[in-house]
Amino acid sequence: MDLKTLHKRHVLTPWVAQGGHEAPVVVRGEGVWLYDREGRRYLDLSAGLVAVNLGHAHPKLVRAIAEQAARLAYAAPGLFHDGRALLGKALSDLAPWPEGGRVFFTPSGTEANEDALKFVRHLTGRPKVLAAYRSFHGATHASASLTGENRRWPAEPGVPGVVHFFAPYPYRSPFFTEDPKEEAWRALEHLERVLLHEDPQRVAAIFLEPVVGSNGVIVYPEGYLEGVRALCDRHGILLVFDEVMTGFGRVGAAFAAERFRVVPDLITFAKGVTSAYVPLGGVLVREGLARFFDEHPLPTGHTYSGHPLAVAAGLAALEAYREEGIFARVRSLEGFFREALASLVAQHPLVGEVRGLGAFYALELVKDRKSKEPLSPWHAPPSPPMRALLRALLGEGVYLMAKHNVLLVAPPLTIREEEFLEGVERLSRALWQVEVEAL
Repeated sequence: MDLKTLHKRHVLTPWVAQGGHEAPVVVRGEGVWLYDREGRRYLDLSAGLVAVNLGHAHPKLVRAIAEQAARLAYAAPGLFHDGRALLGKALSDLAPWPEGGRVFFTPSGTEANEDALKFVRHLTGRPKVLAAYRSFHGATHASASLTGENRRWPAEPGVPGVVHFFAPYPYRSPFFTEDPKEEAWRALEHLERVLLHEDPQRVAAIFLEPVVGSNGVIVYPEGYLEGVRALCDRHGILLVFDEVMTGFGRVGAAFAAERFRVVPDLITFAKGVTSAYVPLGGVLVREGLARFFDEHPLPTGHTYSGHPLAVAAGLAALEAYREEGIFARVRSLEGFFREALASLVAQHPLVGEVRGLGAFYALELVKDRKSKEPLSPWHAPPSPPMRALLRALLGEGVYLMAKHNVLLVAPPLTIREEEFLEGVERLSRALWQVEVEAL
């Protein structure tokens, strides 16, 4: 029995019906490329799940993990540990708070959001939290409840006290406007109305992706994040930025909070902190709030909190980001990325819009640009044309993350310009193949 057959027989693959699902058996990675067992290579144009920021097989991370494994592979989270201390300090230095902060380490981003939910309720004594409908905060029970899109449905009934609201989405405005300023104003008015109906004195926090991640890389109109911050300040509500995807250079800064100059009270992170080499997430809490736990027991814990191999990878990743000037590099290449992808709009009628910033972009695919009918509905499994496109992409040697009718173009931050252009060309060929059948 070969490896593909073994995998299909014994492994459950996330988010898809198992029957008929096909994928290459990848066995090696190098830079921006993945290699299957036959030696065929695939350009990893989504950095895995928007995670492998430094590319595959980065020597600094590989060496750090191996050296740590030889020295100490596990330490109970109640013990102090050198790597935890050093990474906690480094992350606090990256955070947007002048007074600094403290970090609670988790095994992943979904647990980071679960724990942030516990923190804000303990810190405020308030039971409710708000989160946007078009969002993803994780798949465990509480983070799935925070999630606004259809991946929360299998976890329902969810945890009590989570209320959803509509956030801006300029391409498909839920507020019936094509003016970005009007979109931001109406969205803030809507949010304040939801708050008033829920009693803002009972709301502990608002959870928000500062750039919507897997649900379409939606960059909010200017003034929206600032307005949410002002609403939180007015009502004594904490603001939590879910930076699991946007953190560690993805938007051309350490965090989107820095890029947009909007300061939250807590930041959840994962993925890029180790370039996904070892699972690690966490909650950054500004110092003024973290002091609460000096006198009150921290209300959570994990066996793998601050795992030695993970924090070693995190320290090596932060060192690589700094030595290679990755954050500034992404910012300088932003125009190049955007221009290269914008060429697809002119060439392909399936591409309704290209949007994003830094090294984080989405192609929204439509059956018709005028009606904006999605190529694949948001509330159902992928349509036949969308499935055909994903097959065509693999046939062209490209891996791209897809959600609903959106392709996420978010390559490793180390990608060379010529590699990115090659990826865009391969993507274009895959689109042509599907357009012949779909249009």
